[in-house]
Amino acid sequence: MASRKVLPGLASGRRLRSRAQQLLWAADLPVATTSRSLAAAAVTALPSGGSPAALLFSLRTISSTRLSTQSAAGDAPGPSAVDHKLIMQEDEFHKLADETIHDLLEKLEEYGDSIQMDGFDIDYGNQVLTLRLGDLGTYVVNKQTPNRQIWLSSPVSGPSRFDWDVATNGWIYKRTGANLVQLLEKEIGELCHTPVEL
Repeated sequence: MASRKVLPGLASGRRLRSRAQQLLWAADLPVATTSRSLAAAAVTALPSGGSPAALLFSLRTISSTRLSTQSAAGDAPGPSAVDHKLIMQEDEFHKLADETIHDLLEKLEEYGDSIQMDGFDIDYGNQVLTLRLGDLGTYVVNKQTPNRQIWLSSPVSGPSRFDWDVATNGWIYKRTGANLVQLLEKEIGELCHTPVEL
């Protein structure tokens, strides 16, 4: 019974302690890369008269807000910060992506007329370009505005996400370095046995 009386006392003591004081105290701790090293740093920096409850709250504050970096000991890296200056403006993204998709639409329509292939059908609606090659498969190209990417679903290479690359002035798949237009030219030309120039 005595332990039950102690716990409510601790809980009410925590509520009375100012959260602002705990945050200020936590800001003075050195940045640590692991929970163990963070706890050691917190214990050594515990102000005189500080309670274990303050230590507990401070550890929670730091572990959820501080970014860590890979250390020589092999600690896992923390989340990377997003540099919003590097993200393409939405209107610029729409301009580049729409130009690319509309160019693909026009050139693929011309290509379809020139090869007279059964099952060849191209459709553009709701900002999604769909190219059906009959029994050979279907390509889908669409914009992903939040990511500033063009996504491709290919019956040959599968799904890919292309980012605009200023250096090459094209849409590049970062995993493989493939260019969107060149990849489509290669795959569609091989599937249809007729070269295509997009």
